[in-house]
Amino acid sequence: MTAGKSKALGMIAGGRTDEDLLFAGTGNGLAQEIERASNLVGTNRREVFTLQPNLGSIPAAEMFIQLQRRLGKDFPNFSPCGFYKQFVHDFQSIEIHDGTRYAIGTGPTQRLFAPLRYAVLDQGLIFLNANLLRAVVYITSIFGLYMATSMFVPAMTDLYYGNNDWIVFAASGFMCGGFALACALATRGPMPTFNKRFGFLLVNLLWVVFSLVGAVPLYLSELDLTFGQALFESVSAITTTGATAISGLDHAPQGLLIWRSLLCWLGGIGIVALGLFILPLLRVGGMTFFRMESSDTASDRPFARLASFTRAFVGIYVVMTIACAVAFDFAGMTHFDAVNHAMSAVATGGFSTHDASFGYFRDNVALLWIATFFLILGSLPFSVMILLAVRRRMDILYDPQIRVFIGYLCAISLAVGIYHHINNGVALPIALSHSFFNMTSILSTGGFASDDYTLWGPFVVVVAFFATFMGGCSGSTAGGIKAYRFVIVYNVVKTGLRKLIYPDAVYPVRYGAQVVDAETIRNVFLFLGCFIALWIAGSLAMSAMGYDFLTATSGVATSLANVGPGVGPIIGPAGNFSTISDPALYLLSLMMLLGRLEILTVLVLLMPLFWRS
Repeated sequence: MTAGKSKALGMIAGGRTDEDLLFAGTGNGLAQEIERASNLVGTNRREVFTLQPNLGSIPAAEMFIQLQRRLGKDFPNFSPCGFYKQFVHDFQSIEIHDGTRYAIGTGPTQRLFAPLRYAVLDQGLIFLNANLLRAVVYITSIFGLYMATSMFVPAMTDLYYGNNDWIVFAASGFMCGGFALACALATRGPMPTFNKRFGFLLVNLLWVVFSLVGAVPLYLSELDLTFGQALFESVSAITTTGATAISGLDHAPQGLLIWRSLLCWLGGIGIVALGLFILPLLRVGGMTFFRMESSDTASDRPFARLASFTRAFVGIYVVMTIACAVAFDFAGMTHFDAVNHAMSAVATGGFSTHDASFGYFRDNVALLWIATFFLILGSLPFSVMILLAVRRRMDILYDPQIRVFIGYLCAISLAVGIYHHINNGVALPIALSHSFFNMTSILSTGGFASDDYTLWGPFVVVVAFFATFMGGCSGSTAGGIKAYRFVIVYNVVKTGLRKLIYPDAVYPVRYGAQVVDAETIRNVFLFLGCFIALWIAGSLAMSAMGYDFLTATSGVATSLANVGPGVGPIIGPAGNFSTISDPALYLLSLMMLLGRLEILTVLVLLMPLFWRS
């Protein structure tokens, strides 16, 4: 290959531009070299060969159009009109057939990420698009900056109540905020086109960084927590699990309590946004079922623009929180308790300001029913609530997953309440109040408890254990396997049994009025298989650490399903995770993140294929 071709190849791959270089003279050979280079490396040409800004001339732009036609690939960020500011910089390297490698980019950001441009795995060149990584780090840094800023809420709370821990939150806010700001400034630049790799990396990094940032003030607080306990508490809050590793909450600083509740509340917003906006694009779940959840069609959606939908969702979320806090306040809670429990209830987070959770208010039946109502609201799809508020359409409440969730909740609550009344001699109204509250807390993955229901009888223990797995509805703040997956599995089984009777008949699997495609069915069973495998593996790991069968199995199950309390005397509704060792807490923290990110979103990063362009 001539020097001119090499130079031209370096230019189009992202190196310097040269006004004097004539693309026309080397066009055909250049296209062949690029094609051979791409075939050798095995990369996606769209990511490797992206035109840099300020190329300089319309003839050069026309030449690039010819090249992309020859390669059979489109470059969506390219415009031949002479305005190149919208181009995406894909800072990579490229190797052609004679072994020559062209490193791309000379700016500070490009040099910063230069070591990450490629890696050798399985004897193949795997490209890590540094621009993609830069954009992920930039977005994560911006959200980290918001997280650091929110630390001033507990700082002001502690300052108001005269607690010295306000210094911890202020220092943590400045430290985390300064680091996030430095990362954001170092990684500024144009955003790449959203694709699956971008989404998977962003979602995973966001939740990991949020958990670490949230753990900093907890670790530095006067409670003298180990880092494992601080991280577990932060992950539990961000994922709205509600399991706690802190004892003595009744005497803890108010700033720390409000920080836990605030993390729950912010985590709830992130979870709904994840389920409605991000996971659908990654085909993990969400928008394909958003139409199913609302019995809607694409043309019938009330919000065509994401920004409008987001504003509506956040508005409803805030209104629900305020309404819940006001109701708690009128029913007898202090102002501080009302705010904390409202943020946890709407987010189905389960964090309380008391060690006894709602057992502290067990004699106030009104509080139990208010909490039950808002836990149920938090378990319903927010897309449905938006449509209900905007269109006043009651027919959307006939969504199969909503009917299954409400029906199952009423069935087990009535059964447990009547059993508690008969077996323990508790007055039926009181038994039903506590039964509905505790079963709703489990099924919605809320994590609250008004009593140690494991002492009500073995029937209640079994019901509570299996209720742990179901969870709420898709597109809500609730965790678990989700009701819509159980609906699909039931319909698949029913269709399979029909096929045994009439083998030649065609029975499509339906979700309401919608026909479920094969890919969705495959993804549902893939999720269930991974959930069961992780539960078994995690339980074995906990058992190897010395924990009994009930603690190990229920601890991993409640973490994967983001429920909160487990079953048994150690981590049950009357206990907590404060006596669990740090290695076990790290394992359970990982399980909480896996469950909250729908498992597959995390596991896909372990596939070598994911890192190949």
